[in-house]
Amino acid sequence: MSDTRPPRVTGRFAHRATLRRSVGLLGSFRFEQTAPEVFYGGVARDTVDLIGDLYTGLTGRDLTGTTVVDVGGGPGYFADAFDGVGARYVPIEPDPTEMHAAGLQVGGAIRGSGLALPVRTGSVDVCFSSNVAEHVSRPWVMADEMLRVTRPGGLMVLSYTLWWGPFGGHETGPWHAFGGEYAARRYARKHGREPKNRYGVSLFDVSCAEGLRWARATSDGELLAAFPRYHPRWAWWLVKVPVVREFLVSNLVLVLRRN
Repeated sequence: MSDTRPPRVTGRFAHRATLRRSVGLLGSFRFEQTAPEVFYGGVARDTVDLIGDLYTGLTGRDLTGTTVVDVGGGPGYFADAFDGVGARYVPIEPDPTEMHAAGLQVGGAIRGSGLALPVRTGSVDVCFSSNVAEHVSRPWVMADEMLRVTRPGGLMVLSYTLWWGPFGGHETGPWHAFGGEYAARRYARKHGREPKNRYGVSLFDVSCAEGLRWARATSDGELLAAFPRYHPRWAWWLVKVPVVREFLVSNLVLVLRRN
């Protein structure tokens, strides 16, 4: 992959990555816990645009008739959006409480771990994960599993929140900058309860450098693109700058083609 010019696979999505889109998505984060249907509804539509554009860039086809696996799909907020474009959407979620949190019924939902996906090798057209890797103790094992289940020539997309970015601590931020354990204890003192995302248990410090290193080293896939999920196109260059990217990229998208 060239580090100076975006590969063809990102061409369609690059036109969609405007400042207006960025402001809208970042503004919706305040609803993540108070009105999750508002937050996840917008993210779902944006995710379908992202995956659809990348899949078209890779294959020249849209998502109609494809099987799309969502690793860490939670209660299935993305189901209707993917159904609307003709894809067969299969969320995989390890936590039964999370699966039923929104009261949604998603046909074909699977309870299973991202570290050992209950899916046949090379059987799906698209495997993606959105904002999950930072909640997994071994994120690169999960990434390997995602590539394993993707068919040769298929699309794998891993999008995750960087620890040193503004949203790295989730609800405990920005105090996570002083340490994840400190931020968790401070949150508990202030709110009288433990944070939903507990550092060292359900929230981990994943970096941009780690993701790029894994994507470039894996023999099972080819890295096609790496860019900030919520930034406008003109800010994608931040991924190229060591150290700076850890603080300013916020959410990294890794796009791979399965070998």
